[in-house]
Amino acid sequence: MQDDMESETRQPGIEAEMDPAPDYMPRYPGSGRLEGKIALITGGDSGIGRATAVLFAREGARVAIHYKDEHRDAQETLALIEAEGGEGLLLHGDIGQRAEAMRVVREVENQLGTINILVNNAAEQHAQKEVTDISEDQLRRTFDTNLFSQFFLVQQVLPGMTRGDTIINISSVTAFRGQDLLIDYASTKGGILALTRALAKKLAPEGIRVNAVAPGPIWTPLIPASFPPEKVRSFGKDAPLGRPGQPCEVAPAILFLACEDSSYMTGQTLHPNGGEAVGG
Repeated sequence: MQDDMESETRQPGIEAEMDPAPDYMPRYPGSGRLEGKIALITGGDSGIGRATAVLFAREGARVAIHYKDEHRDAQETLALIEAEGGEGLLLHGDIGQRAEAMRVVREVENQLGTINILVNNAAEQHAQKEVTDISEDQLRRTFDTNLFSQFFLVQQVLPGMTRGDTIINISSVTAFRGQDLLIDYASTKGGILALTRALAKKLAPEGIRVNAVAPGPIWTPLIPASFPPEKVRSFGKDAPLGRPGQPCEVAPAILFLACEDSSYMTGQTLHPNGGEAVGG
């Protein structure tokens, strides 16, 4: 890897190659909170997506995960879902394309049934020192993957959703306080907040809840895939809790928003960020 921030790395990274490995396993026995539900999780092969998929399976959901091309990670996540006694489905491709969103939802509906829970988690980020160095290609890729994929998937799942179903969009602490090396990424995450709030108001009369989670510094494959080694070594140490978070510390927030425990919440954002105070 080059020392500068402009180096292109494989996105969104490979969890199997991380050292130390992220902690993705649930901490508590399941209680059937998602029994009979069908969930679709994008970016579900690794990181927060993997932790959420395993937790959802433990809580009784059938889980479809979509990923780009990280087949080894995806197979491991499927094995983890099945170890929880769950049924899983793997789908891969470029989720930033509307045609792929259409295909994915159709496949899930054909093989598992109508989607009750959509977790829009897929994301990529490319650090740049200067805003003028963000190419048009990078800008479009980042918006396609992070923001447009969420919009496309919402459009596809809504016709089948009914009262009590949920949408959880993964935003970021960068949407609230910015990040000078990730200006395009932070912009997409701010867009996700606006999408969440507007969509929540639109769907409230139908009883479909829409919320967001805005993680702080979480140890996922995106981190070593985005930054040089010296940045990775210090990652998360400036958080009030003094360390990066683990995927298993974010997944419970997503579960809370997906189940009936949060039945009186919509248009809201949860902040598993290590103690940083942010608004919204």
